[in-house]
Amino acid sequence: MSEFRKITEQSSLHNDLELKSTSELLNGINQEDQKIAKAVEGVIPQVVKLVDALEERFEKGGRLFYIGAGTSGRLGILDASEIPPTFGMPHDRVIGLIAGGDGAIRKAVEFAEDNTFQAWKDLESYKINKNDVVVGIAASGTTPYVLGGVMDAKLNGLLTAGITNNPGSPLATTADIPIAIEVGPEFVTGSTRMKSGTSQKLVLNMISTALMIKIGRVKGNKMVDMQLSNNKLVDRGTRYLVEALNMEYSEAEKALKKYGSVREAIAQLKS
Repeated sequence: MSEFRKITEQSSLHNDLELKSTSELLNGINQEDQKIAKAVEGVIPQVVKLVDALEERFEKGGRLFYIGAGTSGRLGILDASEIPPTFGMPHDRVIGLIAGGDGAIRKAVEFAEDNTFQAWKDLESYKINKNDVVVGIAASGTTPYVLGGVMDAKLNGLLTAGITNNPGSPLATTADIPIAIEVGPEFVTGSTRMKSGTSQKLVLNMISTALMIKIGRVKGNKMVDMQLSNNKLVDRGTRYLVEALNMEYSEAEKALKKYGSVREAIAQLKS
């Protein structure tokens, strides 16, 4: 493997930012953002390995844990939090953990990411077991909280993956399934909430969405198990039924409210 270079800390390709016009700044950011999708395309084979491994373990009752610090930790929590309302899964199947605890979601906790041992303690509180998968997220690939958690998970026989923006980084070389997205230097040097964070969000979308489809939480292309938690979602579910069963809107809405989910309504009305 090539020698590790911390690409995320390399100097921006854009200089004298404070002298640029608003238009120049925005076009420069957009120019860099256009590189992200291509970089994500390059890691799809590794994401395939992770999703297939997750599917196998989910069928045995396993769970997906994301661990991260700062922006990376918040992105993991965001992805995990969207699984129950989108796919009707229990809250305890995809879990996001952030260095410093839930308080760090809104406000940075000083030096929390530097604790090598805390991630495993956080994971142990969930009675973690060998059917579970731990995905460490760290743009730098060097965050002690994430590295320690991944290393301890491996030592305890769990499958691990690492999402990083530095190929050859400690996280990439430690995780069983390295997902190293090389997006290049940030527009503002070292500001990994930008391209690096966006690339992580795209990969997390791929992981969780593909997994939910593979375990049967989507029918056709519809979210048939989504939680009906507001009027917008009730309307969406009603329209799904209208399309699937050729019903009048008012009758579909009544059926949806009666049976509580698109999946159940289709099952009952087709039986």
